[in-house]
Amino acid sequence: MSKEQARIPYEAKDLSVLRLAPVAVEDRPKAALELLGEMLKYKRSLRLYLDVCTHCGACAEQCHSYLGTKDPYNMPVARVELVRRVYKKFFAPGRSVFRAWEGAKDLDQETIDQWYKYFHQCNQCRRCAVFCPKGIDTAEVTIAMRELLAHLGLVTKFHAGIVKNMEKTGNNMGTPLPAIKDGLEFLEEELKEETGLDIPIPMDVERAEVLFNPSSSDLFTNTDGLMAVAKIFYKAGVSWTLSSRIAETANFGLFFHEPTMREHSRRLVQAGKELGVKRIVAGECGHGWRTWRMFTDTINGPLPFPVVHLFEEVLEYLRTGRIQFDKSKNPEVVTYHDPCNYARGGDLIEQPRELLRACVENFVEMTPTKQYSFCCGGGSGILMDEAMDLRVALGQPKAECVRATGAEILCAPCAICKAQLPVVMDHHKVDVRVKGLSDLMGLALIL
Repeated sequence: MSKEQARIPYEAKDLSVLRLAPVAVEDRPKAALELLGEMLKYKRSLRLYLDVCTHCGACAEQCHSYLGTKDPYNMPVARVELVRRVYKKFFAPGRSVFRAWEGAKDLDQETIDQWYKYFHQCNQCRRCAVFCPKGIDTAEVTIAMRELLAHLGLVTKFHAGIVKNMEKTGNNMGTPLPAIKDGLEFLEEELKEETGLDIPIPMDVERAEVLFNPSSSDLFTNTDGLMAVAKIFYKAGVSWTLSSRIAETANFGLFFHEPTMREHSRRLVQAGKELGVKRIVAGECGHGWRTWRMFTDTINGPLPFPVVHLFEEVLEYLRTGRIQFDKSKNPEVVTYHDPCNYARGGDLIEQPRELLRACVENFVEMTPTKQYSFCCGGGSGILMDEAMDLRVALGQPKAECVRATGAEILCAPCAICKAQLPVVMDHHKVDVRVKGLSDLMGLALIL
């Protein structure tokens, strides 16, 4: 296998969907230095994080990437140092001949290759920021460096393919609209067979109260989740709809390219405006939710309607008595995985736990938990088949946490987590079934 073939993750060759032109290899160091200089002017957090690190190493043993791979460059401090050493030489205040003694380095192709490799082994989980005494958030550095790499023409095939599918079809899988509609009709038939009721899964209904924007897994692989949501809206008496313009909330632009993130959110806001809905409800997607909660009102706003998470919406129904659960329908021992972008970036910690305690009989907390929880290892767009060895290595700390609970069901309310964790649990021989919180609510709902 050649060095080029062995590169992880594999590079996209066509970047036209991103409106980017690859930079010739020999021109990349100069272009990268110019791009880094420009980023430092408007990304204040990037300059701050490059300035204030004291190399204390508090992040090292808290990072699942390092714990799973034992590669020293996967320590957050060492990964960021790949950028910091260039920053020290060219941009840090007080430059002098002594910078070389502090690890300052010229920017060459070897450094760019290291950037590409190691910033695509960071899940952007932000656990390092929880334990850093300075609050340094390596995820922000990773996002910035992936965007810089994108402008050099270095993007993974997986990321570029997702963006292309979204632009063409409004969903990450690239599924044509007629196929989606056929699938929804099939799910309505399944609901009729299960409940005896005519429970709709509507699309493009104008003046509905709610535009529900699910994760991609709800439409294609975790259809029990979407059926559960349909039952909940039906029981609560809420008019709702999906949109054919943009069928899911997952927003891969967050991981590597701000213009893509902005365009994805713009399309969803436009869909809500055209349908005249009162609010948008986001489904089980960690990074999609973080995009809405943390960025969209700023870069696409002000928004004409509120955007709430499904768990916030359903919790309101439960608290006001519009729905009830029978927790005996879920008698198994259930533990909960905190998706990183909920617990550390989206203000969703206690809401899903309140719902779980209402709809399952035996809930056990994992250790560590909440904002201290380990990542599943698949976030930030690492969920690609060609990176399978890396994925199971990154997921190893989470596997051991789950094993220790003795749970029969692992509740993972995020599409990426639901795709990653079964693979990780199987590889590390943890006997547990992975379900979304929507699935469990659907089973316990009293119709």
